[in-house]
Amino acid sequence: MHVELTLDVNDPERMISFWSQVLGYVVEDEGRFDTDVDRVYWSLADPAGRGPRLVIQRVPETVTAKTRVHIDVHVSDIEAATESAVALGAIRVDAEPVTEVGAAWIRLTDPEGNVFCFVREQRP
Repeated sequence: MHVELTLDVNDPERMISFWSQVLGYVVEDEGRFDTDVDRVYWSLADPAGRGPRLVIQRVPETVTAKTRVHIDVHVSDIEAATESAVALGAIRVDAEPVTEVGAAWIRLTDPEGNVFCFVREQRP
């Protein structure tokens, strides 16, 4: 069994660029789903093969409400990761990191309004 996440987007080119840089992923198998000019799906994969695949799916509608699922990206430095993502077009939601349940995180939205977090686990 494996897990992949699908992200609905309006501008696949922009979102492929954004997410591949944020995650360090690469476009996988250009022809995995289809090859016509009305292409709908693209796959991004962890080149090390450890993380789940992220499928970018073109949809006509925009984000209209908070989704009930979001991506948590675990990093060693949440402030540095946040600065990098903001430079790529993300919007920071939390002015200060949230600290709960043994972790700290910063919520952001990607360039199309999808919520994600950079997370750092608190270790003794």
